[in-house]
Amino acid sequence: MKKLLAITLALVLIVALAACAKEKDNGGDVTTDDFKVGIILIGDENEGYTYSHIEGIRLAVAALGLSESQLILKYDIPEDEKCYDTAVDLAEQGCKVIFANSFGHESYLIQASKEYPDIQFVHATGQSAARENLPNFSNHFTRIFEARYVSGVVAGMKLKELMDDGLVDDPHVGYVGAYPYAEVVSGYTAFFLGVRSIVPEAYMDVIYTNSWFDMTAEAEAANTLMARGCVILSQHADSTGAPGAVEDANKGGKPVYIVGYNVSMLNVAPNAALTSPTNVWEVNYETIIDLVMKGEPVPKDIATGYAEGGVAITALGNSVAEGTAARVEEIIAAIKSGALHVFATNTWTVGGEELESYDQSWGFEGTELIWDGRFNESYVISASLFDIRIDGITEL
Repeated sequence: MKKLLAITLALVLIVALAACAKEKDNGGDVTTDDFKVGIILIGDENEGYTYSHIEGIRLAVAALGLSESQLILKYDIPEDEKCYDTAVDLAEQGCKVIFANSFGHESYLIQASKEYPDIQFVHATGQSAARENLPNFSNHFTRIFEARYVSGVVAGMKLKELMDDGLVDDPHVGYVGAYPYAEVVSGYTAFFLGVRSIVPEAYMDVIYTNSWFDMTAEAEAANTLMARGCVILSQHADSTGAPGAVEDANKGGKPVYIVGYNVSMLNVAPNAALTSPTNVWEVNYETIIDLVMKGEPVPKDIATGYAEGGVAITALGNSVAEGTAARVEEIIAAIKSGALHVFATNTWTVGGEELESYDQSWGFEGTELIWDGRFNESYVISASLFDIRIDGITEL
């Protein structure tokens, strides 16, 4: 029964995505000069995650024929009561759709959505839309784990090159994470599996900073990981602290390299940066805003990956291994076609055993997340649910 529930939810999400992916028919548009879009942001342009949201929503608004004046951005809004106050302010300013971009914003956006039933509220990275079942509240995210896996392949090829050249004999990988949330665990696991697809004996250490953005803590974590012997690093944290630390070590003669997040790190780490997985938020924002403008319902959950153009990796750095670009193209094509599934259960173990079932009660009676030989991430809901600690990864 639980597996049936999970499959049913997955089909609903897939159908919703298919509907959203159809070519837009602008004949039903209700665009008016007073249509406004609001967005609540955890940071500003100086923080990579928020910058990618700002860029995405601006591109979406322009693509839909709205002016910059019809977009209201609220910067540096913390995950507390100020988020609710900001949502109310945007509603009172006449916004027809209001977004928020950080995990901890969700409860406050839900609170506001109950008070303004005629306004659509949409939250990125959250898990509550299906459970709350409010007509004007939705979640959206990307299948960023797909891009993280691809970036792991890039890292794995560099690691193999270093080992083949005799510069490294210990396939030790490191990861700077923000919090021990499913979103972070899903991301670092996908990255690690990408590395292991090239170097099966690789293993990884993870350090949490307990902050989404902390230059000093992220640099310190990177330095600690390198001191432990990690030669390839990646991150799920929003500053350039870790790439800067790795670049300094690289310039000092260490064979160390890093995969960033959100934006290219080549300006900060021109020698050490390999690439960065990134969310192409424009795809989600354009789809959602277009639906609201047309007066059509917004699906409870929207998730986009390589197939929809919702994720990517940034330009490859000059330090990547030979043949990396061609391998990346092959892997992306395999993900798009369904030939490769990031969390295929025959590629990882827990306690030496392959998992055949994972029932995670997160809002319904129970939700089976493993079927067809894989953990089905971002199918039941848009947000990450993979919180399994697999063999080969150690959280410090």
